[in-house]
Amino acid sequence: MTYLYLTVAILCEVLATSFLKLSDGFSKPWPSLVTVVGYAVSFYFLSIALRDIPTGVAYAIWSGVGIVLVTGIAWAFQGQKLDPAALCGLGLIVAGVIVINVFSSATVH
Repeated sequence: MTYLYLTVAILCEVLATSFLKLSDGFSKPWPSLVTVVGYAVSFYFLSIALRDIPTGVAYAIWSGVGIVLVTGIAWAFQGQKLDPAALCGLGLIVAGVIVINVFSSATVH
């Protein structure tokens, strides 16, 4: 159940970050509202996940997966360009999250 909470936290953070761009500096009410609510829900579920997952591990997974998903959304819907170096960096982030979850004894299994 703990990783479900972390997943909800990640998805809400990704939604909030994606709408942050659409809020145009918080000048547009609806995207701004989605941003604020998304971050609030994200931090709430992250705090629940932190009951069982060590802080550093949870944050590494939350931020790493969030970076990859936000970058994918920005590429697909906002015209962000990704060069080979960016793709390589994203691959290393994914590899890092996998290593933490599969090989580290610091995580909750």
